[in-house]
Amino acid sequence: METSNRELQAAEYLERHRIKELVSYLTSALLFFRPKPREYLISLLERLRIAKVTGVAFPFFMDNSNIVAMFEMMDSSGRGTISFVQYKEALKTLGLCTEDGDLKDDGHIITLDKFKEEVNKRMKEI
Repeated sequence: METSNRELQAAEYLERHRIKELVSYLTSALLFFRPKPREYLISLLERLRIAKVTGVAFPFFMDNSNIVAMFEMMDSSGRGTISFVQYKEALKTLGLCTEDGDLKDDGHIITLDKFKEEVNKRMKEI
């Protein structure tokens, strides 16, 4: 019983402070830029702290041109759409989706506009 309660408290703590999303974002940034890890993480966390304290938006490593390029790589046939599976995997790769239950397949195809909107929205949430 004690272990179950501690596990529940730990899960709630991680969710409340969005630790999984933060760690996923930090990992994605490391893999994207491949800097010296320790110094880069310290710098990134300090910039996140300053952004939170000042209310200034944090500059993310993905801009619209990167998002469009990623979408175009997945849309190899040039139809202007990607599948839900591709969409979900892209968000996971970017560290913007950590749980399978986080996204629900509504049966609709994903357009570039929908993809950009969702990536930008999730980056702002982090």
